Amino acid sequence: MSTIMIYASMTGNTEEMAETIAANVRAAGEELQMKEVMDAYGTDLTEHDGILLGAYTWGDGELPDEFLDFYEEMDNIDLTGKKAAVFGSCDSCYPEYGAAVDILIKKLEERGCEVVLEGLKVELSPNSDDIKLCSEFGARFVEKIRA
Repeated sequence: MSTIMIYASMTGNTEEMAETIAANVRAAGEELQMKEVMDAYGTDLTEHDGILLGAYTWGDGELPDEFLDFYEEMDNIDLTGKKAAVFGSCDSCYPEYGAAVDILIKKLEERGCEVVLEGLKVELSPNSDDIKLCSEFGARFVEKIRA
């Protein structure tokens, strides 16, 4: 089994989440490939059993611009049988909190994925409690994909 993580980060918040989650996925013995979304293609998802996507929410509840091409490429792939989870940094000053996480979950489900964890949303920069949640998220993801 192998997992791919594709993420976008503007200020480093989602990247910090990604690195913490990745460290715990690897610590659990799972092979993991990490890519920034600008270096990824939708077809990359088909080569792995597990999928982790991470994105911050932009504006009033949108995907970041750098995620848009990848998101559209997902329309052309079948992810039936894959297991996935989504995470991202958010800002509660906007009307839709963490909408990018919800948008990606919906797309994964539309493409046939089984989303095995509730989306992980962290307010702005991860604090020590959030880092612990990210660690647990990575470990739980591995448990779910091996089940």
